[in-house]
Amino acid sequence: MKRVGTRMWRRGANREGFVANFVETEQVIEADGYIFSYVQIRGSIPLLWEQIVDLTYKPKIEAVHLEEAPNVVERHFHDLRRRYGEVMVIDLINQQGSEGVLSIAFAKAMQNIVSDSIRYVPYDFHHICGNANFERLSDLYKDITQSLSKQSYYLADSEGKLLQEQKGVVRTNCIDCLDRTNVTQSMLGRKALETQLRRICLFEASETLHQHSDLDVKFQCSWADNGDDISIQYSGTQALKGDFVRYGKRTAFGLLQDGFNSLSRYYLNNFKDGIKQDAMDLVAGNYTVKRGSSSPFQLNGFESFAYLPVASALLVTGITMTTLSLREVGGETYQYIHGVLWAGLAAGMTALIRTNGRLFCNRPRLCQLQ
Repeated sequence: MKRVGTRMWRRGANREGFVANFVETEQVIEADGYIFSYVQIRGSIPLLWEQIVDLTYKPKIEAVHLEEAPNVVERHFHDLRRRYGEVMVIDLINQQGSEGVLSIAFAKAMQNIVSDSIRYVPYDFHHICGNANFERLSDLYKDITQSLSKQSYYLADSEGKLLQEQKGVVRTNCIDCLDRTNVTQSMLGRKALETQLRRICLFEASETLHQHSDLDVKFQCSWADNGDDISIQYSGTQALKGDFVRYGKRTAFGLLQDGFNSLSRYYLNNFKDGIKQDAMDLVAGNYTVKRGSSSPFQLNGFESFAYLPVASALLVTGITMTTLSLREVGGETYQYIHGVLWAGLAAGMTALIRTNGRLFCNRPRLCQLQ
């Protein structure tokens, strides 16, 4: 609630250190009268950054006010330390390419606060795991096992007596804190559950969830549903890579579903999320309606007919007329000129839309960017 919003209109942190898509997930199991709990958190990269939609598939990531990054990061982790104890940060973003600017800035900011109680673990998920080699996450688990053991988990007996307490938390992030984060958190949840069941001797030392198909299916479905719910709230679609979380492997249907969800996210982010962001800000109290003032939702001028309809109409008309004109080109000079004019007009429309892409997107009107 401190930085509530949609995927593209609420990125990173605000100056107080509160981040977008901050979610605490608690995994609870009752077995043989014992209650186990394991808590994880996720949240956007705690820097001041933005990725404003402009009709491109992947809008440019821009870090802003980098001089304030150390203070913002310090405020964010001071809050986490106060609430959770020790914090281990697993950063899954790409260390090269468009995400590289954030990877460098985040790593640099973390250097100032890393201590015995705050650990930073960069892990280039896409470079290491590719599109389907998620079993390589086992190497990450081996690297952090000692820290996880130190953080522990919650355990109480049938009478409610506290036998063990979780003393820290893993904070996982990728760019959206959805897809890569879901895969990684479900892996950590699986390892925690296996450790807990061994504690009360329901599992042997080498026994795993995979050896118990019914329990394994329930575990996978729970985490897949959790990931989908978080993703729908933030991006408008189910999570990507959800088939791996749900079935333990990538499937052809899962890849097709990811493609559909990616296109849906593009449409929602560009043409629907502005008004959704306004609704969230209104309900959360970030915007206060002044009595007697005119409606902030009243569109005027270009905004009243921009967005998807005019963008689509311009593109489709230009391409259609160019195609028809070129098909009619024969020996007559005027036919050739006619085709060239339509081609030039279509190219000009495309360039206009590309250059002014942000004007065609549905933007929030109440709080703008925060």
